[in-house]
Amino acid sequence: MKRKDPKSIFEMLTPKALTFYLEKGMTVRQAMEKFDAHKFSVVPILSEEGDYITTVSEGDLLRFIKNDCSFDMARANSTGIMKIEHYRPYSAVSATVSFDELFFLMLSQNFVPVLDDRGKFIGIIKRSEVFKYLRKKASTK
Repeated sequence: MKRKDPKSIFEMLTPKALTFYLEKGMTVRQAMEKFDAHKFSVVPILSEEGDYITTVSEGDLLRFIKNDCSFDMARANSTGIMKIEHYRPYSAVSATVSFDELFFLMLSQNFVPVLDDRGKFIGIIKRSEVFKYLRKKASTK
């Protein structure tokens, strides 16, 4: 795997402290409330220890509601987000990922979760930040 200067990756990183995420122990109702408040369409799910697990999308929640004919808020309050189907989980990368690898993931993901050398979630790189980075690189040539 070709390595790229990690500095460029960190220039695009939105750190964990500024990233909206859910914890794996949350319920469907808690996830729905967070989605409603923050207006994101896909978010990472982390363990209590900060490990990246997967992502959940608004579509995942809507499919759960659609497929559960007896859905009500009491059920949403008692069903954990890890119990619903995650239709298209996002792949995570190491902080030392090559730019090429990051770029190809961005073709199918709105963001890429980034992990440190211990496998802990440290933030995300948004597709918009990759575009800004490429524009900046192109304008300096």
